[in-house]
Amino acid sequence: MLYLLIVSLVWAFSFGLIKGQLSGLDANFVAAVRLLLSFVVFLPFLRLRGIPSKLSLRLGITGAVQYGLMYVAYIYSFRYLQAYEVALFTIFTPIYVTLFNDAFRRRLHMVSLLATLLAIVGTAVVQQANLLRPELVRGFLIVQASNLCFAFGQIYYKELLRGHKGHSDLHLFGLLYFGGVLAAGIPAVITTPWASLSLNQSQILTLLYLGVISSGVCFFLWNVGARKVNAGGLAIFNNLKIPLAVAVSLLVFGEQANVPRLLIGGGIVLAALALNEWYVRRAATPPPASTPQPAASD
Repeated sequence: MLYLLIVSLVWAFSFGLIKGQLSGLDANFVAAVRLLLSFVVFLPFLRLRGIPSKLSLRLGITGAVQYGLMYVAYIYSFRYLQAYEVALFTIFTPIYVTLFNDAFRRRLHMVSLLATLLAIVGTAVVQQANLLRPELVRGFLIVQASNLCFAFGQIYYKELLRGHKGHSDLHLFGLLYFGGVLAAGIPAVITTPWASLSLNQSQILTLLYLGVISSGVCFFLWNVGARKVNAGGLAIFNNLKIPLAVAVSLLVFGEQANVPRLLIGGGIVLAALALNEWYVRRAATPPPASTPQPAASD
């Protein structure tokens, strides 16, 4: 859980950085550069020996969806939305996480779903979008495509490694980034205006930060943390970054936010997390053994 909290704090800064520094660049290019940097970070740790080829292929596909397609859609949405709106519309990710997990398990955990819905209510309280803006529908749909890719990748990664517990996350993660690089890099070759492409120092530093720290280290910590919590907890941490992102926008990037809504919504999210953790601990505690009754005498 600590891993997920640290990542949520780091990601809270990403929305403002992308909108302020990178929104004018091609989305495929930004996604490809971020993932290429992440791949370079984890390349020295990649160990292909002993990994079944089928698992390697599936990990690459997982990375292509969870990172490549997700990032392309996510960064593209900043053309139509403000940074806080992109953050707000990711409140639907927990629903997708829960639905994908239930689909794999063929079951429904009502308490985890209740905690997820409570977290969604909390993040919705923080900020409300202006539904009259015509760009919102297009931006909203693009963000939902990004959310679906990210949610699927998290759950599928857990499912893949459930039967391969002898493999270290650190030794496998380069395969996910490689898949992401291909998914974003191939279209970037076509869509990026290479002849007129020019990056200033701030954009270069932002790309380095996002690629090495936000994408590279943090996605590794996120997937490791995702394997240590249940789907309800994972869904809530998917949502926790939203009030955090609003707080960062208010205190760091100078954007306007409703402080009472921020405090109330953040409190509801924490209550949802507490509810889920209570349920997990309760479910993990075995019931007390019943005292055997003496047999009736003849």
